[in-house]
Amino acid sequence: MELKDYFENAKGLGVLSTADDKGRVDAAVYSRPHFMDQDTVAFIMPDRLTHQNLQTNPHAAYLFAEEGFNTRGRRLFLTKLREEKDSELLAQLRRGRHGREATERYLVFFKIDKVLPLIGPGEEE
Repeated sequence: MELKDYFENAKGLGVLSTADDKGRVDAAVYSRPHFMDQDTVAFIMPDRLTHQNLQTNPHAAYLFAEEGFNTRGRRLFLTKLREEKDSELLAQLRRGRHGREATERYLVFFKIDKVLPLIGPGEEE
C-alpha cells in the first residue's frame, strides 16, 4: 500500500515533533499529512511553537498511531522545504474542523526522508 493511500484510509492520532536551534523539543497533535506527491507532505499550522521551531531547525518527525491498535502506525522523518502563508492552496486543503479561525495559518511543506513503522526499527519504505 502506498503511503498516501495509507494516510487517506487510516484513522488515528498524529504527533508532529520539532526542536529549536538549541535542541529544545516540542510535540503537538496534528492531523494526517496532506500529500503533495510521493515524497512531499504538507501540514497546516498556526504560528505557534512548532512553526517557530521550523524557522531555525528544518527537521521534524511525525508519529501516527492507528486508532484501536497500540503497535500499528507510521513514523515519518521530515525536512522542511518551504512554506506559504494563508495561500489559496491552504484554503483548499483545510479539512473543515479548523476552517474558520481568525489566526493566520501556514502551509508547511516537507520532504519525506525516511518512513518507519510505529514500533521497532523496521525497514525503510
